[in-house]
Amino acid sequence: MSVRVAVFGATGVVGKEMLAILEERMFPASDVHALASRRSIGVEVSYGDRTLKCADLENFDFSKVDLVLMAAGADAAREWAPKIAAAGAVVIDNSSAFRMDDDVPLIVPEVNPDAIDAMPRNIIANPNCSTAQLVVALKPLHDRAIIKRVVVSTYQSVSGAGKDAMDELWTQTRGIFVNDPVTKEQFTRQIAFNVIPHIDVFMKGGDTKEEWKMTVETQKILDPAIKLTATCVRVPTFVGHAEAVNVEFAQPMPAKEARALLRESPGLMVVDNPDEDAYVTPVECVGEFATFVSRLRDDPTVENGLNFWCVSDNLRKGAALNAVQIAELLVNRGVLKSAA
Repeated sequence: MSVRVAVFGATGVVGKEMLAILEERMFPASDVHALASRRSIGVEVSYGDRTLKCADLENFDFSKVDLVLMAAGADAAREWAPKIAAAGAVVIDNSSAFRMDDDVPLIVPEVNPDAIDAMPRNIIANPNCSTAQLVVALKPLHDRAIIKRVVVSTYQSVSGAGKDAMDELWTQTRGIFVNDPVTKEQFTRQIAFNVIPHIDVFMKGGDTKEEWKMTVETQKILDPAIKLTATCVRVPTFVGHAEAVNVEFAQPMPAKEARALLRESPGLMVVDNPDEDAYVTPVECVGEFATFVSRLRDDPTVENGLNFWCVSDNLRKGAALNAVQIAELLVNRGVLKSAA
């Protein structure tokens, strides 16, 4: 089977990563189209050893493709995803536009692949980057011991806010060394040599929307009975999100058992040996497909408690990789029609 694919938002950091991962994982694509807004028409992007020129999405005939990977933001998704789906293609959207719609599946393939069986609108949502890596780690633990409550603190890289945010970190960092004034455009505070406990807008009650997303998306993907509270923090790293996670279970889940269980679970790699300083940081996870778990230890303050550290490349598992894995799931289940 071969699939005709378009990547919508191909000039952005996630769109470029989608193209890279499609090629790396040898996705069975017969045709690949790079789409962007009019200001980026003709811009060249890489797909393996090939170069694709971006086409104008407004004039593109979506009946020519079977699958569209969207990495263009929520407003563009709300406008274009229904049109593309009506033309017959399946849309996998990386934005927040459809995640909480009842008739749109929100999928992490290692966690809830069967949700793909019901997609009446031909639209599938990719979860928030911080949620994706978290639920991959929580799923096997929940299956074994039933999670009651999760407390998570995130340490999220600037790439989660896009290329301009990455540029701001670089410009501020360089500028500080030469005594240039710090200019803030993408963040509410200086990001270089700082951390900011503010991602997305503040909501009623004091949580940010990022923190709310982690709660409701985890409940939709994994189990609505799970109680989750999050504090989401932007840190001055370019790529790779990290999370400090505390979990309370209904049944015993000692760290030794959790370590063995996670080592055998899909999408995960356990690197956890304190005697040898064996743990993973964002720098080491960049470019990797796995979600890494380290520093597993019992929490003695509750009856069945566990702490762990979770790290993943947010441009990959948190966005582009998860979208491509959903596409692979569609192919494996015979949902996409063949281009041949």
